[in-house]
Formats: sequence, C-alpha cells, structure tokens
Amino acid sequence: MKRAKLIGTGIAVPERVLTNDELSRILGEDINDFVLNTLGISERRILNENESVSDIASEASKNALENAGLDATELDLIILATDTPEYISPATSVVVQHRIGAVNAGTFDVNCACAGFVTAFDMACKYIAADSKYRNVLVIGAYAMSKFVDWKEKKTATIFADGAGAVILQAAEEDVGLLASRLRADGSYHDFLGVFAGGTKYPIDEKELREGYRTKVRFAKKYPPEVNIVGWQEIVAEVLNDACLTKDMIKLFLWTQVNLSTIKTVMSEMNLPMERTHTVMQKWGYTGSACIPMALHDAIQAGKIVRGDNILMCASGGGLNMAAVVFRF
Repeated sequence: MKRAKLIGTGIAVPERVLTNDELSRILGEDINDFVLNTLGISERRILNENESVSDIASEASKNALENAGLDATELDLIILATDTPEYISPATSVVVQHRIGAVNAGTFDVNCACAGFVTAFDMACKYIAADSKYRNVLVIGAYAMSKFVDWKEKKTATIFADGAGAVILQAAEEDVGLLASRLRADGSYHDFLGVFAGGTKYPIDEKELREGYRTKVRFAKKYPPEVNIVGWQEIVAEVLNDACLTKDMIKLFLWTQVNLSTIKTVMSEMNLPMERTHTVMQKWGYTGSACIPMALHDAIQAGKIVRGDNILMCASGGGLNMAAVVFRF
C-alpha cells in the first residue's frame, strides 16, 4: 500500500498588518490585555478590499510546490479546506487550479469550518493509499474571515484574520505518512458560530442586508470551554490508541490556534511542556482552517520537526466538527 509522504509546505499572508493598538482605536476601547494574554494575539493580517481567498490560497500553493520541487502540472488532485470561499459556487479549489496551472488535477472543496484542513489532509492520505492514480496531492487550508467581520463587534473583530497554508503529499513506499485519524462531530452546536446568511436557509435579500446580523460572522451562542479543553484530549487519546502510540512518542502537537490559554490548559492537563507544541497566532491572528498548516510550516522552518518525527494535528471548528491525525514526517 502506498503511503502519503509530506514533501513540501508553503504559506501566504496578506501584507496588511492590523495591530492590537490599531484595533483598540477602531473599537474605541483598549483590547490589548485580553487579546494578548488570553488569545495570544498581538497582531493579525487582513486582506485588502481588492483581495480574496483565492489570492492567498494560490500563493501558498505555489510556495508549497516550490518547496517540494514539483511543477503544478504534476499534481493529480487539489483539496481545499475553507468556510470563506471565493463564491458559493463554483468551488474555490477550481479557481486555484486555474491560477497555478494545475491542468491535470481534479479538485474539490471541504467545509467543516476550522477542522477543514486536518479533515482534508486525512482524505488526501487515503486517496493516495486507495488509488494509484493519485500520486501528488495538494492540500490547502485558506481563510479570509475578515471579509465577514463586523469591525464594531469586539468578540469577533479581535480574533479573526486571513491566511493560507498548503502541503504537498506524494505517494511513497516508506514508513511515513498517516498512522491514524479520527473525525468527530456534534451537530447540536450548528447554530452557535457562523456566517448564517447566503445559503438556502437565509438567502441574501434586502431584509438580511438591512439587518446585517447573519451576513457577518457571529458567536450566536457561547461555547462551553470544555468543548475544546475536554474534546481535544478525548480525540487525541482515541487517535493515539488507534496508532498504538503514547503521547511521549509524539514530537509535536499542533492545535487549532484560536486561543492560547486553551492550548496552555490542554498541554498542562496532558502533562506536556509547551515546547512540545507550536503557536503562530501571536503574529498572524486566528486563521481558522489555515492555522494548522501555517503552524506546521512555521515549525518545520524553525527546526522543530525532522524526518521520522511523529506529529499530531488536532483541529476543531463550528458545527461542531473536530479532526485529529497522527502522521510520521
């Protein structure tokens, strides 16, 4: 059976930087203490008015291809994870396919909010294992939530940012790749967080535009903190058991970068030092489905991961969706 070897990574962030100080002026109050010390964010990157999610997704993809030493024409499949798509239809992945010149690749999008990239990564590994036609697969996490932020609402404006991360997986006959994976969901949380207008439930019309509530990203209800603090540990225990590994056999744990205090709590409750994880929200903000591939790329660049290391990626997002994978780099 073929295994999916990770041969390249790449990221892209917008040029525009929005600092906590600037955001404090926009909101009319000082948000530094909470945002820096609880969320862990000191600044974030925001797309300009004429930029969209396919711009950064394409740039991250090109960077990953260059890192892998691969030409776009060699790609067999593109899977793009986002809940801030270029359009409702067609898929954003086909826009990226055209922009990067991946003329031989099939494409599709995945939307399970911020769990999207890890879910797409799992799918890509299984495509490679199941079908010899898929030798080179591009997996992208892309996020442009600033387009849906109400900049007068503190609880969303302080968190969300834009960015993209991409990885290239290649079929190989080596002891690498996916060791185990788990997907979980709890649909009772489907109306807690989201951009609720624009689909068939609440089509964009004069009423929605006038009210302006569902056209922006909203925390409609408050998630209990144990959703992530308990949920991450449960799914990690399951996937480690599936892989026949212990937590001490994992070199690096990568978590959804939504809240630094949550990551610290989970690492502490698992009796793991913070050196065994990696964070990027401090410089790029919360980039949703893009945050884990961005953290993965940044950790590799920092020398935290070397060939043969076992890595665990755990992501959660609105819905509620959750995904975890263990893979050998």
